[in-house]
Amino acid sequence: MNPLRPLLIATAFLTRIPVPALGHVDEREAGASLVAYPLVGGFVGALLFLLAAMTTPLPELLQAALIVSAWVAVTGALHLDGLADSADAWVGGTGSRERTLEIMKDPACGPIGVAAIGVILVLKLAAVAALLETGTLLAVASAVVVGRAGLTLLFLTTPYVRPGGLGEALSHFGPPGPSLASAGLMTALAAVLAGWAGFAAVVAGAVALVIVQHAMARRLGGTTGDTAGATVEITETAALLGAAFVVAL
Repeated sequence: MNPLRPLLIATAFLTRIPVPALGHVDEREAGASLVAYPLVGGFVGALLFLLAAMTTPLPELLQAALIVSAWVAVTGALHLDGLADSADAWVGGTGSRERTLEIMKDPACGPIGVAAIGVILVLKLAAVAALLETGTLLAVASAVVVGRAGLTLLFLTTPYVRPGGLGEALSHFGPPGPSLASAGLMTALAAVLAGWAGFAAVVAGAVALVIVQHAMARRLGGTTGDTAGATVEITETAALLGAAFVVAL
């Protein structure tokens, strides 16, 4: 296999960044791409860092709005869609595994899903603005890495409960050793580069991941594509809030 192919597959799935035509991607190739998820997080984080550096003359709130908007655009709102579906299903499912999974299949976005997206984006906007105010630009990039590293850990440690699709391939064929090494290396790098804010981002994201993973295990017995997307959004937001809390002290 082309050594760059896992990275290209991961980039094509996780972002809207153009990549060369990939042709047919089988389950094993899709699973192998899991090792590159944290690397894609690092690349997206670097893009947001550059945007933050280029827009420093602007007021922090406007700068934060541009960064969060670019964040949504470069990921194609993929994870926000999963968050909305999961929120609708979690509330509407009323504790029932079958009902929760059924609601997740509905492509319509209900009021709970809309509210969940709004809350997450407002929290991200406020946290990014707080980090920009103190010049802690690298903490924003750290949060992106934490979200993708958390996604890697989720697929390696949580059963995938809906048969078929990319999620099942990632869960079954993701290489544990290289993927864990990639996630560990990228989160360590994010923590070191961003200092105490980066360390706080990693810790807060890890705590959020454990809580979300526990909730999924209790309700569903594992994860789905939608809950995986929700996990990214929640861990990213927790990471941003953790970093913002530290710089505010």
